[in-house]
Amino acid sequence: MNIGDKVVYPMHGAGEITGIEENEVGGVTDSYYVFRLPVGDMKLMLPVDKVAEAGLRPLIDAAQVDEVVKVLQAESEQLQGSWNKRFHMNLERLKTGNILDAAAIARNLSRQNAKKKISSGERRLLDLSRQILITELVYVCGKTPDEITAWVDELIGVATPEADAT
Repeated sequence: MNIGDKVVYPMHGAGEITGIEENEVGGVTDSYYVFRLPVGDMKLMLPVDKVAEAGLRPLIDAAQVDEVVKVLQAESEQLQGSWNKRFHMNLERLKTGNILDAAAIARNLSRQNAKKKISSGERRLLDLSRQILITELVYVCGKTPDEITAWVDELIGVATPEADAT
């Protein structure tokens, strides 16, 4: 991996490697990749020797965007069980780093929230799945976070969460 590469960091989303820094943690100095995410100006650091373990992957290609669109437009999955069970099932899906899983979770929870407010735990998962989805689409589609957010909401068929909160 090199400075300027764009990669997906599972459970965080897509970002650009903006540098490599030496940092001391617990008396041990290591090299860290520095990532910047396009949403929220978040900075993440990952030890260079933990890249494979962290599950970093390259961005999807433009052809795979059609698959994401199909998932966002598809019927919602009806997960059974308590919100706690659904939360853990969705969390495990997000940990895979698969954009199609993130898209399905964002779709399901967005639609569920539009019908009846979801729990705060599921709300955090909704926000995280949207961040993962939107950050990757920003890079792949070459659009701004606001443009991608509006597009995703249109595909899912719900109002934006920000508009919903006001």
